[in-house]
Amino acid sequence: MPDIRFPKATPAYAERRRALSPEADTAFQAFSKAVFADGALDARTKQLIAVAVSHVTQCPWCIEGHVKAARRQGASAEQIMEAVWVAAEMRAGAAFAHSIKTLDLLGEDDKQSG
Repeated sequence: MPDIRFPKATPAYAERRRALSPEADTAFQAFSKAVFADGALDARTKQLIAVAVSHVTQCPWCIEGHVKAARRQGASAEQIMEAVWVAAEMRAGAAFAHSIKTLDLLGEDDKQSG
């Protein structure tokens, strides 16, 4: 199996990204801060959602950042793992739901061959 390495997110990368596109970086940082602030959902719940979404999108940097942020917001290991299981069910559920497309195509095959 190939050795897949992801560079570590560092302040140097953040500075380089900001230097290359300062307006977009500033806007994204403000957006992120607003999204994760307490609102109708508390910050811990938002971080648990982010943990789940990070696993669905399979972003290793997001997983690391949001697991750490969820812990800082007081999420337990059990809550974080439960969020991961929710993500797993949703990803599997999407494949299951998309089987309707296959069934529809199989139905067209049945009509054409019958």
